[in-house]
Amino acid sequence: MSMYLKQKDIFWKMSKNFVKEIMDIAETKTHQEGEWLFQEGDPANAFYMLLKGRIKLSLGETGHIVYVVSNAGEAFGWSSLIGRERFSASAECMTPSKLLIWDKNKLQKVLEKDPVNSLALYKRLAELLGNRLLQSYTIISSVSPAEIHASYGTGQVMASPETDPE
Repeated sequence: MSMYLKQKDIFWKMSKNFVKEIMDIAETKTHQEGEWLFQEGDPANAFYMLLKGRIKLSLGETGHIVYVVSNAGEAFGWSSLIGRERFSASAECMTPSKLLIWDKNKLQKVLEKDPVNSLALYKRLAELLGNRLLQSYTIISSVSPAEIHASYGTGQVMASPETDPE
């Protein structure tokens, strides 16, 4: 299977042979709106890349959305790549979606054969996840802004003027 991969995706700066080997073991699957790819706590046995559609990643029983995968080439299901036994979030198709899916064990065999490109893959994964985490911080801080009070360098939280006793 050959596929044009954009510079921004997870396989950026990796050798063509390495990427080809990874792409050769990927399965392409289509899923319908409302279909679950995995749920929080399920065995982390696959890694995913979005080709088309939108995937909601959520946490907990309430299904609080933590991220929406919506760009072609965007990867998720990273728990399977970092030695986690179970997924830390749930993934549900928000629209009909087409995905590349890698079996965790098959992918691990390819990674073990090429430590140089595998290191590049893990560095890229760390960069992408770091950016996603920063996006989450921005969203969290805009949803529930904390009141900030001057501590004048003491590190102590000062009472706001309206609650100061006279």
